[in-house]
Amino acid sequence: MKVLKKPDMDKDKKVPNEFRGYWNEADPEGPGVCAWILTFISLILILATFPLSFCFCFKVVQEYERAVIFRLGRLLKGGARGPGIFFIVPCIDSYRKVDLRTVSFDVPPQEVLSRDSVTVSVDAVVYFRIKNPIMATNNVEDYSHSTRLLAATTLRNVLGTKNLAEILSERETISHVMQSTLDEATDPWGVKVERVEIKDVRLPVQLQRAMAAEAEAAREARAKVIAAEGEQKASRALKEAAEVIAESPAALQLRYLQTLNAISAEKNSTIIFPLPIDLIRHFFK
Repeated sequence: MKVLKKPDMDKDKKVPNEFRGYWNEADPEGPGVCAWILTFISLILILATFPLSFCFCFKVVQEYERAVIFRLGRLLKGGARGPGIFFIVPCIDSYRKVDLRTVSFDVPPQEVLSRDSVTVSVDAVVYFRIKNPIMATNNVEDYSHSTRLLAATTLRNVLGTKNLAEILSERETISHVMQSTLDEATDPWGVKVERVEIKDVRLPVQLQRAMAAEAEAAREARAKVIAAEGEQKASRALKEAAEVIAESPAALQLRYLQTLNAISAEKNSTIIFPLPIDLIRHFFK
């Protein structure tokens, strides 16, 4: 059996992904005499119990699965097996199936203190998959549980650097930052974080009331400004109309008659006749 030699880390930095994090635990001298003896005995038992033993020697993994095989506790050369059928030696071989499909999980609501000292409750959803079954098996005890804990911690760390306005308006940016941070942290575990989405941001009731009052006051202020601008434009229009009427005395009389007609159309019992001041001006002299 060919012995795998540990590469010189100073000369060659490119270590194969399937053995990254495994060289430190592996014995560079290969299996010993006891391992060869046990393997030989297992093969004899397989031949002695043929064909019944073949039912335990051949295993099948699905298209979306891979099998990582260990022989006497050591990683078997050749990497992960599958998809399809593969061969193991009973008694000395053990294997672990790894699912390569994308997995999603909810990050529990996290109480986060923002940069402007506002407490908010934020939850998210994370999508990840296994890109290297050997690293996911050898480098971490439980890649799923570790990824969940890391996602919750990363969510708190990222949101702690943002103020409330940024948390509410820049969800997409926060999601991208979390995705890149998680992907970099889980790369030694053979995990690929594909997507992170912020689901909900819940504010305290008192803060919601304060923000609602602030928004209402801002709307009222804008309404008053718009009303004042309308009054200003109306005043200018009236001024221009007065200048046009002043150029023709008959226009004022026509306007007076038009006003009386509008009043009488409403079936009012009282009609007010305005008296021009020019008629009585000489009584004040």
